[in-house]
Amino acid sequence: VDKIVADYVAARGGLTKLRAIKTLRQTGRVFAGQGREALVVREVKPPGRIRVQFTVQGVTAVFASNGTTGWKVSPFEDDMTIKDLPDEVTNEAMDQTDLEGPLVDWKAKGHTVELAGKELINGRETYKLKVTLKSGAVRTSYIDVASHFEVRVDSTRQIKGLNLKIEATFSDHKKTDGVLFPRRMEIAVEGRPQHERVVVDKVEVNPVLSDALFERPTLPKP
Repeated sequence: VDKIVADYVAARGGLTKLRAIKTLRQTGRVFAGQGREALVVREVKPPGRIRVQFTVQGVTAVFASNGTTGWKVSPFEDDMTIKDLPDEVTNEAMDQTDLEGPLVDWKAKGHTVELAGKELINGRETYKLKVTLKSGAVRTSYIDVASHFEVRVDSTRQIKGLNLKIEATFSDHKKTDGVLFPRRMEIAVEGRPQHERVVVDKVEVNPVLSDALFERPTLPKP
């Protein structure tokens, strides 16, 4: 496991460059079939701060967490009020704000990683790693034997109160500021025939992100 993770870290750009990432902004598009397309912006500022916004035909939904509490505004659900995110969703968001990823320094972070064999992913041989996060969440990471890139992650996420299995496949890996990022993701959700495709058009390493960006806004009184 240590050798597999070390090769993976080196392929991503090395520990020094990974640790130099303090904030991250990714801008792209989500395609959900039937001609549906959304612009998406994902901004992360550890520890715990994450904001994701989707814009469709000029209408924007926001999901955010300041590391302690989470909130959302989702006009697509015909609701313009600001609502709290469930604690389970906020906890999942905390895991997503580890910009290095759970495999980097996994022992120091309190995670466990086990080699669960090998598996073919899209015709390529991969190492199958079972990753148990300190939070208790379990995910499976697939590392390409040849390139050492992470090419798929299987996880369980709470969506509308249901724990659903998510299969995210990564491709088109390119470097920004010396760090490797996938620019294309195919996301399959258990029980949903339609897959989502995410195309990342721009990656910004260490953009200036105000703490206020992640705080629940206060609406003016009428």
